[in-house]
Amino acid sequence: MPDDAVVRVNNLPTPDSAVFRGRDEALAALEALPAAGTGVVAQSVRGLGGVGKSTLVLHHARRFLAAGGGPVWWVDAESASKVMAGLAALATALNPVHAALPLDEAAQWAVVWLQGRSGWLLVLDNAEDPADLDPYLGRLTTGQMVITTRRDLPWRDLGTPLRLDTLTPEAAVDVLREITGSADAAELGRLAEELGYLPLALQQAGAYLAQTRTSPGDYLAQLRQDPAGVLAATAPGDPQQRTIAQLWSVTLSAVETADPHAVDLLRILAYCAPDPLPRAVLDDALENRRAVDHALGVLAAYSMITLTLTTVTVHRLVQTVVRATTPPTVPAPRRRGIRRLLAQRTPPAPPHPSSTTLTLLSAAMPSGSPDDVQTWPAWQTILPHIQVVATHHEHVDTHPDLALVLGQSALYLRAQGQAAQALPLTERALSVREVTLGRDHTETAVSLGNLATTLSNLGRHTDALPLEERALTITETTLGPNHPDTAIRLGNLATTL
Repeated sequence: MPDDAVVRVNNLPTPDSAVFRGRDEALAALEALPAAGTGVVAQSVRGLGGVGKSTLVLHHARRFLAAGGGPVWWVDAESASKVMAGLAALATALNPVHAALPLDEAAQWAVVWLQGRSGWLLVLDNAEDPADLDPYLGRLTTGQMVITTRRDLPWRDLGTPLRLDTLTPEAAVDVLREITGSADAAELGRLAEELGYLPLALQQAGAYLAQTRTSPGDYLAQLRQDPAGVLAATAPGDPQQRTIAQLWSVTLSAVETADPHAVDLLRILAYCAPDPLPRAVLDDALENRRAVDHALGVLAAYSMITLTLTTVTVHRLVQTVVRATTPPTVPAPRRRGIRRLLAQRTPPAPPHPSSTTLTLLSAAMPSGSPDDVQTWPAWQTILPHIQVVATHHEHVDTHPDLALVLGQSALYLRAQGQAAQALPLTERALSVREVTLGRDHTETAVSLGNLATTLSNLGRHTDALPLEERALTITETTLGPNHPDTAIRLGNLATTL
């Protein structure tokens, strides 16, 4: 085979989508990598599954090939055996006689061949374990080697990793617009936001919309109603299309194998906001702090979370998928006789993850009054998470701390001058206390007073008046006319009048 034909050998796969936007800086970083000389160090592209690592490197590889580089070879690096098979395939492509060799010998021949040349590109896609690449890293230093991996590990010999994040909102809308042909920027923007600007999710949604002639608004409504079904659906006639649900199902299985507690922790985080959560909130989520740190480390290693020294953040679509696949808590059946006695020895079913999340956030509330400005930074970090977990009515409405958490959050919002945002929280707190404690309980009276104050802050004094009167009646009847709490209710009623 002539030398000029050898150098042009490639096995690059077909791109998932013809639309590729928002990666100019990342492409420029890859193009700046050296591909000739000695001592060239491998580079890695890391990030969440579906963020577009393989797509980015594929576009880089095609540019590399078009610029005259070669050979350009793509290897599935999920396991050591697949790496060996991919290199053996390169040996056969370079010289067909190597098809008769055992895989390990053919792979070694390919390595030696690459060692004697420069100007080549080897892509090791979706690498899972650094040990699978150890036989080749360090030996291949005369060309360009790029590794894609969801594993965020301190791999040696990989130079400075290129960490790929989600697209900008503008680039995400451009992707949807080009795939679907829709000109409704507002609807596309709302859908892109719901999908968390994740490239694979955008391509999956765009392909489905284009094939079914569905509007972005309809798709968004279906996504919110049935996230598991929508994220698992491919465009009609395209069963080979990868989906977010398929991709993360494999990742979650790997995480569970590494540490089952990591999945438990991810389910707790799925009921938080997609905003940074202080790590300290999770200190009591597992048996001890060390177990929490280890579980967070595993999740970070698989790029399922973004972890810093003080915070943890989960992508909103990861949260959606995890919530959709979290089994409901099923109460144990009632038993009689000896079976009932035996059942008493069985530990109760664990609480639903959303209930656990609310418990942790309740414990993390600042101890001082929400009116105290010293507590405001802490409130600012946990309030978004309280607001999200409180939306999961089916699991948290009977939580003993829900009304308190909602009430305190509303007090903080009122202190911030955000009475309109506090109103739904105070209304919900009152509703919960009426159901769980009764309409005539003193804590119900407290919630009545809080709601009345919120309405007064909004200038709705006429609406506040009957609530204040009812709160006074409950307190006076229960505690007596001379109790300090009765005096508070009288004062509040006087203020309203």
